Amino acid sequence: MRLRYVAMDLATSVVAFFLFNLARYYLMDINLRIPSFQHYITESKLIIEQIAIPIVMLGVYWLSGYYNKPFGKSRFQEFSQTFFSAFVNTIWIYFALLINDQLPSRYVSYELMLSLWGALFLTTYIGRLCLTATSLWNLKRHLWSFNTVIIGDSDKAIETAQRLSRRQTNLGYYVIGHIPIDGETSSLRPHKILTSQQLETLNNDNNIDQLIISVEEGSSEKKILDLLYNYFPTGIPIKIKPSALAFLTSHIRIGDIYAEPFIDLTSPTMSDAQLNVKRVIDILFSMLALIILSPIMIAIAVAVKCSSKGPVIYKQERIGYRQKPFNILKFRSMTVDAERNGPQLAGEDDPRITGVGHFLRKYRLDELPQFWNVIKGDMSLVGPRPEREYYIRQIIEKAPHYTLVHQVKPGITSWGMVKYGYAQKVEEMVERCNYDLIYLSNMSVAVDFKILLHTISTVILGKGK
Repeated sequence: MRLRYVAMDLATSVVAFFLFNLARYYLMDINLRIPSFQHYITESKLIIEQIAIPIVMLGVYWLSGYYNKPFGKSRFQEFSQTFFSAFVNTIWIYFALLINDQLPSRYVSYELMLSLWGALFLTTYIGRLCLTATSLWNLKRHLWSFNTVIIGDSDKAIETAQRLSRRQTNLGYYVIGHIPIDGETSSLRPHKILTSQQLETLNNDNNIDQLIISVEEGSSEKKILDLLYNYFPTGIPIKIKPSALAFLTSHIRIGDIYAEPFIDLTSPTMSDAQLNVKRVIDILFSMLALIILSPIMIAIAVAVKCSSKGPVIYKQERIGYRQKPFNILKFRSMTVDAERNGPQLAGEDDPRITGVGHFLRKYRLDELPQFWNVIKGDMSLVGPRPEREYYIRQIIEKAPHYTLVHQVKPGITSWGMVKYGYAQKVEEMVERCNYDLIYLSNMSVAVDFKILLHTISTVILGKGK
């Protein structure tokens, strides 16, 4: 579906820019020196612009977050995103193409900008509206549907499924089955019982669009968070009623899923636009950091190699976004056999830390290879601290809400690392994770920037321990 919107935006951008060139031809009095619009539009410069400009426009539309979830937006969201994206495209095109042009008068520049914005907004919005209307038409006629699995088979879960099915002509839900929850019973007959293995098979075949957790009234938050922990790795959007998690979901963004009051537990509070901007900043900053810091990293590599036996780069499996494991990269700061007796957190005067390792940890220089993790997409510059599964299970026993940190990619730095620093025991890890939950409720590019500034200050002042 996303590709249809991209193709439509590309086509409408070509049309809009063609219409703009038509206005440009007459408003700038180009017709006085080039008698035919056909000759004007076929000039090599105009042909290059006609090809390149619409492609760059797509970059702006992507940054706006429209393609993250093109279908499922409210009409107002669609209108406002198109409105502001057209405005941004108008501004950069004006400064790229028209700022140095000789114009008959300053009013012509206003007319050109207005005609460009009008052409971009109207053509793009009409194209998107046509696709959205077609999609809704297909949903209402059961040509399309959202395959949904209900987690739970209690009376409440079955009633939820029945309600969604009754409204299927309007909403497009298609409940394909229930997954039972231990300890729950029902006097009603569920549509179809599925096992976790069947869910995995259906998911591998891309046959599941969403999971809805529907538990009995009065169920504990721990029970719900345990279910969330179990189903995060599927990568399927997980939704739940707002009342089910009380204060823990008070800041989680409510997605528009066709008037049903469900909260998407797999989506962070940041807007789609900010998420895309965050990813672009992650990549650009990390690439720049690896280039600028390469001499320092080479020196660190030599120092680590000469100071003790073992590899320069240390790899360790951590749990990341939606509980996907990945290998985090670090400059080795401990002896090779540091964990021969099993996982063990480092203390302040830990004898396992090498002489060079003490210096690296104090200034957080051992974290520098993680810029490569960011470029790969395993991590972000800012996000909750990634932990090992061994410790995650212990943290969740004491703080079940820790499960929520897997909504986002883990970070090289975090609010917890800035405010708390390294943890030496599980209780301290639990305390530190509270800062990560605060971050989740207040995520924004501006907050990331503040955390990065605090991190830089920590590194410069050597407060890494």
